[in-house]
Amino acid sequence: MCSVGLMVLAASAASGQSYPNKPIRIVTGVTGGSLDLTARLIAPKLADGMGQQVIVDNRGGIISMELVAKAPADGYTMLLAGGSLWISQFLRDNVAWDVVRDYSPITLLVTMPNIIVVHPSLPVRSVKELIALAKAKAGELNYSTGQAGASAHLAGELFKAMAGVNIVRVAYKGLGPAMLALITGEAQVSFPNTASAAPYMKSGRIRGLAVTTAQPSALAPGLPTAAASGLPGYESKAILGIFAPAKTPAPIIDQLNQEIVRALNNAEVKRRLFDSGAEVIAGSPAELTAAMKSEMATTGKLIKDVGIRAE
Repeated sequence: MCSVGLMVLAASAASGQSYPNKPIRIVTGVTGGSLDLTARLIAPKLADGMGQQVIVDNRGGIISMELVAKAPADGYTMLLAGGSLWISQFLRDNVAWDVVRDYSPITLLVTMPNIIVVHPSLPVRSVKELIALAKAKAGELNYSTGQAGASAHLAGELFKAMAGVNIVRVAYKGLGPAMLALITGEAQVSFPNTASAAPYMKSGRIRGLAVTTAQPSALAPGLPTAAASGLPGYESKAILGIFAPAKTPAPIIDQLNQEIVRALNNAEVKRRLFDSGAEVIAGSPAELTAAMKSEMATTGKLIKDVGIRAE
């Protein structure tokens, strides 16, 4: 009788073992980009808080999204992703995942503003003056971008749509070549992130006009917002978030959110993210959901109206 009771207690203890009891995996994009950096800054701090190893698993964009959508909803696999997770459905057909159906938001990690920049030879010093010049020289100005559907491209197309101007997009193989085109005068306008633009703004090789966020950014001190300097209502930024598979239990989501927020608010993590061009938000699951749905509504409409497709 006593031995049977001990067996039942042992089985109960084993089945009720607290989460987490094995390593946790953050699946994300390829090494070297903002997704990878953010994951690798969070991982060791999250490991400290959770008491388990946290592994960064670089799988590439589409592969990482599909993998986590099909992973067990047990809190041991997370996806760290940007706008392509919720924008891809507007850019290409037959996307294998549904962001609302297949994922549980955990934390709105960071936002990354873009900057409206011009070549110094362009005789403009504000967004208002840029719009006036673009209208006077319809179809004569070029703007440089990298990948279709990336934040710099979408910021440019939103600017064109809201300002009612015809600035011709010239696509390059990445943001680096796009910036080089602006520096050399091959293009006159661009909408890069702050990390790409800041060194060239400091050296005077390009001129910053405004940030694309709704509020001024510490990442671009002294620059007004585009909305306040000639284009009311304009806002565009990149968002990074972290997700679990759908139906992950709410207590696990809450625990992960608390520990990730703690990791993001670490002074060294904040500093390194800021230096990379990202502002820490450390938001709730509800804040990530709201930001995602807002971008799906506005950017989704823009993509459809303009006819943007993945390249």
